[in-house]
Amino acid sequence: MEDAFALWANPSSPHAEGRKAKAALEDARERVKRALDWEGEVIFTSGASEALAIALGRARADRRAASAAEHDAVFRAARDAAILPADGGRIDSAALAAALAGQGPCVVAIQQLNPETGTLMLPGDGLAAQVRAGGGLLLADCAQSAGKIALPDCDMAVVSAHKLGGPVGVGALLVRDFALLEPVGGHERGYRAGTENLPAIAGFAAALERAGDWRTDAAERLAFAETLAPARIAPGADHAPHILALAHPAMSAQALLIRLDAMGFAVSAGSACSSGTLKKSRVLDAFGVADDVAARTIRVSLGWNTTADELERFAAAWTSLT
Repeated sequence: MEDAFALWANPSSPHAEGRKAKAALEDARERVKRALDWEGEVIFTSGASEALAIALGRARADRRAASAAEHDAVFRAARDAAILPADGGRIDSAALAAALAGQGPCVVAIQQLNPETGTLMLPGDGLAAQVRAGGGLLLADCAQSAGKIALPDCDMAVVSAHKLGGPVGVGALLVRDFALLEPVGGHERGYRAGTENLPAIAGFAAALERAGDWRTDAAERLAFAETLAPARIAPGADHAPHILALAHPAMSAQALLIRLDAMGFAVSAGSACSSGTLKKSRVLDAFGVADDVAARTIRVSLGWNTTADELERFAAAWTSLT
């Protein structure tokens, strides 16, 4: 990022300094593609929310559908989307078939990994095959999973840098083919307005190249998740080991946040985008979690720099509180 700050010019400028910035931008784009094993196109954005807005707002499709557990940014960008039930984190295939059966192609937005529970909502290629067979486009929200597990089979994917140790305020929309989107002019080959944030993009690429550390240390996180498995929400679903939704047997989520904060642990109730509200989590509601259980549920997420000692201390703290 420090090197990129020295490249002060707009990458779209034709002069020598602009060409230097353009070369660095394209180098970062290729590094992101390699790190994610993505053979399509990459559009840099200000984050996952903007990437979702571009995908849902510009896709060459007539209709939109989304799982009931999607991020609020999905429903802001596609207010008329058909809602797909996601009880226990599993997409209702009959509802998906009905959404695909309408006139014209449909963009279907499904998270690869739910940010509140750690549930894998695209555990295999079955849903992608169903969407494709129905003439639709699969938009996978991979903000919580990119760099940690392989991307799913999809037509578009959304990635966020700060979820994997990169800077805040940068992300990307991965597109299988630019022909899937309607261009509007401007930067990023005409698919985004606003000059690219080159230092943040450089940091994004660097963080992704270090994302292998997540896979190297996966055994420790998996053991931690298994230790706390009895308290996890949606126990029958497939889970990633770095996000857990834990239900206390008696204590409210707000009381847990206060107690754990005093013990040195930063956790939340719901996603960071909605944790300031005392209402029941919309995601837990979509998953079919009972109101009394949801009121006692906290979200615990592990960062790229979380240590084994911190995992052991949290497990001990949780045990002492339960």
